[in-house]
Amino acid sequence: MFFEDRAEAGRRLAEQLAALRGTDFVVLGLPRGGVPVAFEVARSLDVPLDVIVVRKLGVPHQPELAFGAIGEDGARVINATVVDRAELTREEMSRVEQRERTELERRVVRFRAGRSRVPLTGRTAVIVDDGVATGATARAACQVARAQGAARVVLAVPVASRDALHILQREADEVICLEQPMFFYAVGQWYHHFGQTTDEEVVELLTRAAAGATPQPVSAADPPLRDDEVRVRAGDVELAGHLTIPEHPIGVVLFAHGSGSSRHSPRNRYVAEVLQQAGLGTLLFDLLTREEEINRANVFDIGLLAGRLVDVTEWLAQQQYAADLPVGYFGASTGAAAALCAAADPRVHVGAVVSRGGRPDLAGRALSAVRAPTLLIVGGHDYAVMELNRQAAKAMSCEIALAEVPGATHLFEEPGTLRKAAELARDWFTTRLPATESAGPA
Repeated sequence: MFFEDRAEAGRRLAEQLAALRGTDFVVLGLPRGGVPVAFEVARSLDVPLDVIVVRKLGVPHQPELAFGAIGEDGARVINATVVDRAELTREEMSRVEQRERTELERRVVRFRAGRSRVPLTGRTAVIVDDGVATGATARAACQVARAQGAARVVLAVPVASRDALHILQREADEVICLEQPMFFYAVGQWYHHFGQTTDEEVVELLTRAAAGATPQPVSAADPPLRDDEVRVRAGDVELAGHLTIPEHPIGVVLFAHGSGSSRHSPRNRYVAEVLQQAGLGTLLFDLLTREEEINRANVFDIGLLAGRLVDVTEWLAQQQYAADLPVGYFGASTGAAAALCAAADPRVHVGAVVSRGGRPDLAGRALSAVRAPTLLIVGGHDYAVMELNRQAAKAMSCEIALAEVPGATHLFEEPGTLRKAAELARDWFTTRLPATESAGPA
């Protein structure tokens, strides 16, 4: 059995954990990949979410092979068999552990973003990961949870190797695993979509959980007209996307992601959910293929990204449920520059543009050609980008507004700041797009 992505795995895992309702428990995601799974579990069961930070200790010449793991509060697990087979010396192990200890401490500060750790004393700790291969990291997590006072430890994963589960059943009070395949090679082989989870995505999910900002997608009682994975031809490549059109849509918003991001970004998916709740369709898609992302120059090729956005906009105009809808662009970081360049392109008609933490200055001469009402959202503590947005606003002759979100830095990871940015975007699109003429060539 395959999982579509980590979010779907989390929802299915939550069904198996439903018996815990009414008990005092906390869901702990293992960063990074376990956090999107844990987020869905915590949201479905309406319980607190936190991270339990551990680091795998990889063999120097084969870092994917773990000889152990470390965690908060000095937890340390060593796999003696791997150490012997890899013929590791104490010096080699010490160098790896020192490096990973530094990274562990950095992540603790980064992920919690100033929030206190959720207390575990006397409670049940439900540790969630996206899968288990060797079990070293999960073993360390179980030990950390006990050191932090958990009265009971439950390990919950979508898929795991049978050998690892055998070991982990001695570490946890209970192990819940949806799939235990006979032949197990890697966690990713059991997912259709298994992209790398970034630090930013982890922070965003934890921020959403802490703020309680978890609006559900369109409810089952009012299902969307379309909610599908799509493939879009743009030039000589095919791009992957996800198109959602709610009942009685007032417009549709295309997302132009920032550098290093994708249609799976929890940050952009959260904004999309807020827009969908307001009656707006959304199209989140990857501006670059996986092969193209390897070349970092492509991430900053604004002309290339804008051309892709234009191609996708023209494709959208041919789709049954979106053909007559006014179109808006939502851009973040470098994606904001691509959105503005595309909005200035005469081949498409764009009703409104929103930039969040964007670099509109990178749009260059295209700024003066933009006619769509444009909202620039910038964090109050993102000082350098704020000044760049102010300069860009002066170069634009359309309806332009600059909105500051107090206390926010570039990634809007502070509690409540992403929610504020999403609400600003929602209000901008809902007041500009409905009055816009149907999308089509200018």
